[in-house]
Amino acid sequence: MGAAPSLAPGLYIVSTPIGNLRDITLRALDVLHAAEHVLAEDTRQTRKLCDAYSISTPLSAYHDHNAAMRVPELIERLKAGGKIALVSDAGTPLVSDPGFRLVRAAVQAEIDIWPIPGASALLAGLVKSGLPSDAFYFAGFLPPKSAARQAALSKLFSVQATLVFFETGPRIAKVLADAAKILGNRACVLTRELTKRYEEARHGTAEELLASITQTPPKGELVLLIAPPDSDALWSEEQVRAALDEQIAEVGVKRASSAVAELSKWPKREVYALALSLK
Repeated sequence: MGAAPSLAPGLYIVSTPIGNLRDITLRALDVLHAAEHVLAEDTRQTRKLCDAYSISTPLSAYHDHNAAMRVPELIERLKAGGKIALVSDAGTPLVSDPGFRLVRAAVQAEIDIWPIPGASALLAGLVKSGLPSDAFYFAGFLPPKSAARQAALSKLFSVQATLVFFETGPRIAKVLADAAKILGNRACVLTRELTKRYEEARHGTAEELLASITQTPPKGELVLLIAPPDSDALWSEEQVRAALDEQIAEVGVKRASSAVAELSKWPKREVYALALSLK
């Protein structure tokens, strides 16, 4: 490669490969070579990329645990004309990683932000899945506790878009069990190790995927995608309210909620909350 081009001052948000190191862009390499400093979530992980492309730019850690301490210092350097690159362990920074706090502070300080697009597990999983991609909702990682996870899934129940989540092997079985309980019999796709040697996608309902991973538990980084609800079968909130209005007077809140939830295919939790507000 020739000499790295000069950079304008500012904060560069650099997307890096999610697995296959060949997925780095030429522009990303230019920026990483020319930057004065590279901030990495895990310097050991980023060092592999730097070594592969002979990048000798100074590297230091920026993550959730040191962000509060580092942000003021980094903003001062940027105000003074610094040229700093931010990378995550893999993929596009700020997508389920700690870069948001630094970017927000830089925007407030009127520092230029330069996004350097590239690989994204979110988009790779979406295009591999075969699920509708005209509208999608990225929900990141679901909560670790089942009750909170089910509450989060209930809020997503009526979203008319493909749902996309990041997950890990040790948690995926519990996530699929809760998805089956709250979202029902929808088409799902579980992808793993995108762009890597053992890349795969498993298709089926949440219950079918749960059965398949019980036999062969998935390893590596996972993207779970869940199809949108059947718009023809899904009741609107107005329909649910009208049905509750009619039945609460006759059978009470609890029985009305149970009956309307079964008819509407809405989560019982959501219907019961509506019933209480009507009462």
